Amino acid sequence: MAESQNLSALIWSVADLLRGDYKQSEYGRVILPFTVLRRLDCVLEATKSAVLAEKEKREAAGLPAEPFLRKASGYGFYNDSPLDLPKAAGDQDNIAENLHDYTQAFSPEVRDIFECFEFAAQLDRLAKADLLYLVTDKFANVDLHPDVVPNDKMGHVFEELIRRFAELSNETAGEHFTPREVIALMVNLLFTEDDDVLARPGVVRTLYDPTAGTGGMLSTAEERLTDMNPDARLVLSGQELNAESYAICKADMLIKGQDVARIKHGNTLSDDGHPGQVFDYMLSNPPFGVEWKKVQKDVKKEHKDRGFDGRFGPGLPRVSDGSLLFLMHLISKMRPAKDGGSRLAIVLNGSPLFTGGAGSGESEIRRHILESDLLEAIVALPTDMFYNTGIATYVWVLSNRKAPERKGKVQLIDGSRLFRKMRKSLGSKRKELGPEDIAAIVRLHGDGVEASVAEVDEHGRAYDRPVSRVFRNEAFGYQQITVERPERDAAGNVVRHNGRKQKGEPKADSSLRDTETIPLDADPEEHLAAEVLPHVPDAWVDDSKTKIGYEIPFNRHFYVFRPPRALAAIDAELKIVTDRIVAMIGGLSA
Repeated sequence: MAESQNLSALIWSVADLLRGDYKQSEYGRVILPFTVLRRLDCVLEATKSAVLAEKEKREAAGLPAEPFLRKASGYGFYNDSPLDLPKAAGDQDNIAENLHDYTQAFSPEVRDIFECFEFAAQLDRLAKADLLYLVTDKFANVDLHPDVVPNDKMGHVFEELIRRFAELSNETAGEHFTPREVIALMVNLLFTEDDDVLARPGVVRTLYDPTAGTGGMLSTAEERLTDMNPDARLVLSGQELNAESYAICKADMLIKGQDVARIKHGNTLSDDGHPGQVFDYMLSNPPFGVEWKKVQKDVKKEHKDRGFDGRFGPGLPRVSDGSLLFLMHLISKMRPAKDGGSRLAIVLNGSPLFTGGAGSGESEIRRHILESDLLEAIVALPTDMFYNTGIATYVWVLSNRKAPERKGKVQLIDGSRLFRKMRKSLGSKRKELGPEDIAAIVRLHGDGVEASVAEVDEHGRAYDRPVSRVFRNEAFGYQQITVERPERDAAGNVVRHNGRKQKGEPKADSSLRDTETIPLDADPEEHLAAEVLPHVPDAWVDDSKTKIGYEIPFNRHFYVFRPPRALAAIDAELKIVTDRIVAMIGGLSA
């Protein structure tokens, strides 16, 4: 991590050149595409002569050169210009024209990357400010070949740069990427259940991220699977809204040899880039608490017109937070259980656990997930884990092919105290998961049983703190019943209905109406008899108004009541403090 920060600092030094001609919030428009360009430049350097020779040979024969150039490059993409970045920088008088020609000489999928960066416009702007040579020369002298800067290190570089740009422009860094150790935890939670399958020779699996950012989740998953089984292959797919992040992700996937046609640009919620496709594994860190007003029309239309045949059948959350829309999107892309099923992990804040009462969109989404037995586990992460926020976050693990012992159950894991403090904060990120912390959480999940750890409180008293709890799905459901009382006239007599439908029955007084929450398996009439009628004998339950709700009060399930100390002990401590104060006052007045 330290090396990648040093490298990003070197690249960041270009900002010194831009100061004055560019606003701080605009630095990324130059630095990010130039970093990508130099990375691709270094990657293709070794096969440059072979590509140029192949081009000359095929053109002389009157044959289309493209497929041969892809093969000659060794990477499936190419640049057929004799130029590279150092050569372009070496001709200072023609540098603008050379760089335009050089970037246009890439294969189409790479040209798309630079179009997303609007790189041509930046080259012209740099040229007008007499900065183009200085900036190009800086990058031409940085070696970004994968042998020098491995893919995982390069990912850290991009993430560090984006974090800095986000701070300068007051954007949300968390919308772009997730800390690598959090991704490692999520990947382990997905893969460890399938160790036996993933260890088979030549196994091929698919993985998808609908909020791909710069591709950190996709890359980490691929690295983890390769560590487990060098013969395994993970086919990566993703979609990203932010043009710059999409461009970086696409460049990274190109270098890794992935099919970049599977990486889509656009809004996942309003324009699904992978319609009708299903995947073996899925990962996502959707933006926290971001409204979905811009796509409200499209989402509501799909919900209304397609119902459960679409992505948003269960319900819609409030427009101020769209994270549950991404969760439903992922569920819609689960491979049917009969075809092998799927596993997914998604990072959410605390809101989706409990926001929304019975019958609300959020509650109906939770109801669908739990009644469909899709939720396998939820892991509470420490606070201060993300670059842009210190709030509590949770990893939800879902599967439609649960192990037999997990069926009908949900495991809650409290990992909030498993972390190590960082020596230097990065934005709001002050804590990180160490390898031993990840291993402890994965072990708790793998065991799938309730567990506690022995701890001592501030007063030296020992107690057991739960770290893993297991519940039946129904434990998170409840009934919201409506208790009515009769309307009375001035004489105190019950007012009754005159119509045929309810003739003779008492009219309900809306001002006396009350709602109560009871367990899902409780009998409303028994509850009424035991808890209500002893106090208000004329009450009744209106069954037509009963609603079913679901919530997951995570923290409540890990609360441990510790009785206060004996009053005598507290008094004794207070006496010691009081005596000390009296003695101090006496010393002052002496």
